[in-house]
Amino acid sequence: MSLPGENKPAPPPDKRAIISWAFYDFANTIFSMNVISLYFALWVTVDHKGADILYSAALSGSMLAVALSVPVFGAISDQTGRRRIPLMLLTLLAVSATALIGQTDQLLPGIFFFIIANYCYQSGMVFYNGMLPQVAKGSHIGLVSGYGVALGYLGSIVGLITVKPFVEAGGRSAAFLPTAALFLIFSIPCFLYVRDPVATRSLKKLHLGQAFQTLRQTLANASQYKSLLKFILIHFMILDVVNTVIAFMSVYANKVMDFSDAQITTFLITSTSAAMIGSYLIGWLVRHKGTGWSYSLVIWLWISALSIAILSQSQAMFWMVGPLAGMGMGGVWVVSRAYIVELSPSEKLGEFFGLYGLAGKAASILGPLLWGSVVWVFQDTLTFKYRAALTALLLIAIVTLFLFRSLRRQIEKEG
Repeated sequence: MSLPGENKPAPPPDKRAIISWAFYDFANTIFSMNVISLYFALWVTVDHKGADILYSAALSGSMLAVALSVPVFGAISDQTGRRRIPLMLLTLLAVSATALIGQTDQLLPGIFFFIIANYCYQSGMVFYNGMLPQVAKGSHIGLVSGYGVALGYLGSIVGLITVKPFVEAGGRSAAFLPTAALFLIFSIPCFLYVRDPVATRSLKKLHLGQAFQTLRQTLANASQYKSLLKFILIHFMILDVVNTVIAFMSVYANKVMDFSDAQITTFLITSTSAAMIGSYLIGWLVRHKGTGWSYSLVIWLWISALSIAILSQSQAMFWMVGPLAGMGMGGVWVVSRAYIVELSPSEKLGEFFGLYGLAGKAASILGPLLWGSVVWVFQDTLTFKYRAALTALLLIAIVTLFLFRSLRRQIEKEG
């Protein structure tokens, strides 16, 4: 005989909350694609004749601030259980700062607004990702996460297509206000229908020092797992390449290949479509060929894409870069997550995923600075400085491949 309250069936998943949560991914990738990957970089380097190092410093500086904030925001998220309000506030700040970029004709105020917008956008992801277990309750976390990823890719394409007429009519400055509006509009369902748990824990005194102590402990724990630590280094290196290409490929296409804004938009749509396909195909290969084989393939995709981009002397040849880089971009996240799961003890999986995320943040700091520094060193050249910057990324990808081969041999010996 069952006692009252025992063996109750799990509540059915809240489909409205799941869809609303996933639509926030749709919303924030509109910002990521239109601002970070396309229009702001060109607004700085082409419209205002700013040096690449200015955009590099703005992007890297904002990401450094995010990396320092993540433990604090993570503590707020975990200790209070409050995620919806912080996400709303950070999103509104990001939206406002994005809109203000388009309202200034001066370079430095625009860079200041970009730093605020990117910092708030990136920081909000801590609270957004923290919503996933509650949203997916009664459903599969991986499946719900996949909805967000799929809608994110779709959001990138929709954002590019929707904002393009504004840019054609009013120039690149006209991209920021409609981008901000789209970011806000598609975020609203998440704000309305994704709630914190009903029995939200009472606000405790936040132990922020404990958050950094936890981070130090995670690093200490990771040192005991040499294969895992080596893979996180490899992941950091390939993300240096990926994040820098995402931020600067539009500049390269414009300055080196003489692509128009319309051509760059089509190039990015092609790349994003390939990333959608690549995510599925690489996921299938992980299952049937294994993580090691699949991760090697992803690195080779990046080596191929970078090599073609460096050697391209015609626009026709450069068009091949988009699908290769897109498949590599979609695949790198799929395989790296699978590798972390394989290498981490199950009881420390969350801990090491935190370190995995920190590596991604660090790559967003150093990669853009590397690009800006190389371009600055060769600033008196015409297009060579950009080919040199891309060559530096290619060298990182090649070193990453050798390190990964060494890791696979190490794992085989240990296994």
